[in-house]
Amino acid sequence: MAGLLLIAHAPLASALKAVAQHAFADCGVPLQALDVEPDTSPEDIEAQARALLQRLGVEEALVLTDVFGATPCNVAQRLGDAQRVRVIAGVNVPMLWRALCYAAEPLEALAARAVAGASQGVLQLPMPHNSVS
Repeated sequence: MAGLLLIAHAPLASALKAVAQHAFADCGVPLQALDVEPDTSPEDIEAQARALLQRLGVEEALVLTDVFGATPCNVAQRLGDAQRVRVIAGVNVPMLWRALCYAAEPLEALAARAVAGASQGVLQLPMPHNSVS
């Protein structure tokens, strides 16, 4: 089973972890969160992230970050080798829930399911017929 590490601008990572634990309290997937504060150096963030990866206690990890090109994502990209860690930017709740549900799958399949969950979970809803303009 892969572990999950959330790295995002504060307080998003902790909030997403709380949502995961609320919805899937007993799923047993190792999950850690790192809130990136604006005054923390990338080197310190990387050290914290590596420590959290170790704390997960798993051989493989899926790292979910908030924004491609921002510090959390840039740090996440430095974390792993091609075998052990996969990074996905653009985390949202459907992505996270999908990752929790399929954490037992191989890392590549898990990453694909997470990305599919993210995109399938974003949709524009129609306006109710009785709405007032």
